[in-house]
Amino acid sequence: MRGLIGRKLLGGALVASVVLGAGAAVAEEVGKVGVDWLGNDIIVEAIKDPKVEGVTCHVSYFDRGIIDRLHKGNWFEDPSDSSISCRQTGPIIIGDIDMSERGEEVFKQGISLIWKKQVVNRIYDKANETLIYLSHSRQVQNGSAKMSVTTVPLYGQNVVWSKGKPQ
Repeated sequence: MRGLIGRKLLGGALVASVVLGAGAAVAEEVGKVGVDWLGNDIIVEAIKDPKVEGVTCHVSYFDRGIIDRLHKGNWFEDPSDSSISCRQTGPIIIGDIDMSERGEEVFKQGISLIWKKQVVNRIYDKANETLIYLSHSRQVQNGSAKMSVTTVPLYGQNVVWSKGKPQ
């Protein structure tokens, strides 16, 4: 779990938001690499798509340490940088996914005390039979252009569509 001080201060509120957003994916920390003596780390989390069985995404992001927070004075925010890679990790069974061009949010977690979120969206590219996963940050203002994208091709795969393949 992230070491963000704001999360610790608002633990109860975060638990409530997780319960209310029960359809969203849950991240499991699978790696943590220290990058300097200030306690800054790169965290790697595995996220299983809740509506697409057999697809796992690995997201990495920067987690600021307490010494860095004290030194720079910005206590309650991590950088917007993230990277994502999604792969087929089992038989693909696609549930009732959003087919619109904006897709749907698969995962979200706070990277600041209140407003800034790290988000993963899934978009279905029907013409190319591909699932696109986009990792980005969302802010109330001054949105960030920092993003990462990955794809899971479905062409030629034995994919099961629980609601029938879209025509």
